Amino acid sequence: MSGVCAQCERRSWLLEQLSVGLAFGARDLPRFWSLLELPDAELTDAIGGRRGAELHVAYAQWEPASAQAGEGLERICRHHRAYPASLRNHALAPHTLSVRGGVERLGGLLAETVVAIVGTRRASDYGMETARGLARGLAASGVTVASGLAEGIPTAVHVGALEAHGTTLTVMAAGVERCSPAWCSALYRRITSSGCAISETSSSPRAWRWGEPARARTLALLAQLVIVVEAEERPWELACAHVAQAHERHVAAVPGRVSSPVSRGTNSLLMGGAQMVRSPQDALDLLYGIGTHEAHEPSTELEQPLQAILEQVGAGMDTMGKLTESGSRSGDVALALVELELRGLIVRGDGGRYVPCAGALAG
Repeated sequence: MSGVCAQCERRSWLLEQLSVGLAFGARDLPRFWSLLELPDAELTDAIGGRRGAELHVAYAQWEPASAQAGEGLERICRHHRAYPASLRNHALAPHTLSVRGGVERLGGLLAETVVAIVGTRRASDYGMETARGLARGLAASGVTVASGLAEGIPTAVHVGALEAHGTTLTVMAAGVERCSPAWCSALYRRITSSGCAISETSSSPRAWRWGEPARARTLALLAQLVIVVEAEERPWELACAHVAQAHERHVAAVPGRVSSPVSRGTNSLLMGGAQMVRSPQDALDLLYGIGTHEAHEPSTELEQPLQAILEQVGAGMDTMGKLTESGSRSGDVALALVELELRGLIVRGDGGRYVPCAGALAG
């Protein structure tokens, strides 16, 4: 279903035509944010270059295509009644959103407090466990947890929230018709079965080169609180926090080792005035006031698919090849192994083999 007006559809077309200029502009994030706020004609003048005159003519002659949204996919624009209220009054916000999981469900997710938990792809074990624990506790406390979709911190965030039987929201750098990156497909199916995936693009499975900072700004504008778990001191890794600060959202960071490259960004945020978060309770205190909301700890009982994989590993099926011999899908097995590692129930031994931790199979 499409709920996108012609004006916003034409904006999407224009952004695609200007992708090269936007990718170049994204090297300087403050300039990039200012570009996204420009009206169509001014944006064309700013980065259209030699194609500027041609694009002005094509823009005037543009007509909406009759293409329909893919199955299970809905599209809305800022003129649609279901467009998120937290985005509606911001010139920086995307003009259109593609939604997998349902516009109605998206509205329900955004009706709750939204906390975006973000961080580096090159996360340490400490960062992965911290992100999982934060997401798990916040989801169990009724908060909508949001993040991107990539290896590292984003994966730990979604795994933690789903572990608590919570619903999560992921903002994609590419389209939502298919999962990108492909190795996240099993996790993506779990996210969209109960939560939502949204994207600024219509259907392209490949991310625009400027899609990463663009999704960071969408996450920042949707959330009431942005928590950075681990990040290098680079503009792109801190983009979500910087946009949130500029638009008066709460920004928090998890302290890390001063010698760790992936803690330099978070420690820098803390030195610059960001709040320190060590646990879900810290986040709830920041959002609602100290002692107003108590964090809930979800049940630690393993879901049956995870229990089955854990028992198989304990029985000697300790490699990906052995675990998929019975016909299990490799993506589902890989996700289960990630979850079991995050919960501290298995570790990787010599040769990449998986080993149950002491006591993991008790009972």
